[in-house]
Amino acid sequence: MSDGHITARDPERPDHFWMLGHGVPFGAATVDRMVLLGPDGAAVDGYTEFGYMPAAHAIHAPIHEARPDVVSAAHTHTQYGTPFSALNEPLRPICQEACQFFERHGVFEGTELSVESIDIGKRIAVALGDHRAVILRSHGLLTVGSSVDEAVGWFVMAERAAEVHIKAREAEPIPDDAARYTRDDLGPA
Repeated sequence: MSDGHITARDPERPDHFWMLGHGVPFGAATVDRMVLLGPDGAAVDGYTEFGYMPAAHAIHAPIHEARPDVVSAAHTHTQYGTPFSALNEPLRPICQEACQFFERHGVFEGTELSVESIDIGKRIAVALGDHRAVILRSHGLLTVGSSVDEAVGWFVMAERAAEVHIKAREAEPIPDDAARYTRDDLGPA
């Protein structure tokens, strides 16, 4: 994964979140390369030398504000998630991975590819709702979780589901009752 951002809510200041400083690739992530952002988007602690991506704040801040249960959010532009998002459709239950998101993901249909305002981020948060994932039209995937591990785990699962959708466009969906059973059998909401 590259060209994206993962945030983690600060446990002592729940209206702040941590993320990698601008230009730090995921593979070079270390604690000393993290930056703490306040609710207004100001870098208040950590690796402030190179700042952060304003789009990351515009996307993640409204999600963290709207969802106190979310500790972490992950968004990046991946090999399958980005082209799948250009289809502007939800994940259909055509494989086990996609069933994990059956009736539990949103689609943000906005056409803004560059998220530069909190208002756009708020619309993304509305599209996410109380789900674990949202597909950002022509922009990729975004997942949330109660930990960084969980948000990234859901992201990997969503990317796999997007891959199956790209490679098996004509696949017949699994019936709704079987998709619900599979979703509930494989893991928590």
